[in-house]
Amino acid sequence: MTTNHRISLVTGPARSGKSEWAEALATNSGQAVIYIATSNVDPADLDWQKRVDLHRDRRPAHWQLQEVPIALPEAIRSATAQDCLLIDSLGTWLANLLEQDDATWQTTVNSLVESLWQTPSTVILVSEETGWGVVPAYPIGRLFRDRLGSLTRQVGTVAGAVYLVVAGYAVDVKALGKGLGSRE
Repeated sequence: MTTNHRISLVTGPARSGKSEWAEALATNSGQAVIYIATSNVDPADLDWQKRVDLHRDRRPAHWQLQEVPIALPEAIRSATAQDCLLIDSLGTWLANLLEQDDATWQTTVNSLVESLWQTPSTVILVSEETGWGVVPAYPIGRLFRDRLGSLTRQVGTVAGAVYLVVAGYAVDVKALGKGLGSRE
């Protein structure tokens, strides 16, 4: 199976500019943009609310917003060929599902990947890079890091472009590199 050229993955460390790059890709798509926010917003978490507000203030007012903390594959399946979905982010979506056991999580990932293969829409996914440093000291941190790394790799296999954003610069690593997966 080849890649789906309507799918782009944008990944990078915190505050690297990955969301801004994804927003630029969505703007340049020329399609109706549906911004899919995967976080659960807790009004008591003022720091998180500031981060959400930063993203909200940057988005054009005409973009549609969908808050989808859990049912991401279903949201992708409901999109049309005229839509450009900007999903921000896979890390927060995973955090919402972190309590799933391994078998349930793999079923969830398979559903997401299958929805990406099948969608007629343009999809831009944002994901964090977490595994470049020290191994987390706590089991839940290791689980999050390992699942996100695996998820990002699987989505990268589907995507036609995989952008790594570092220090405000984006590079399409899929165009420059050689994939390790059997589908490439």
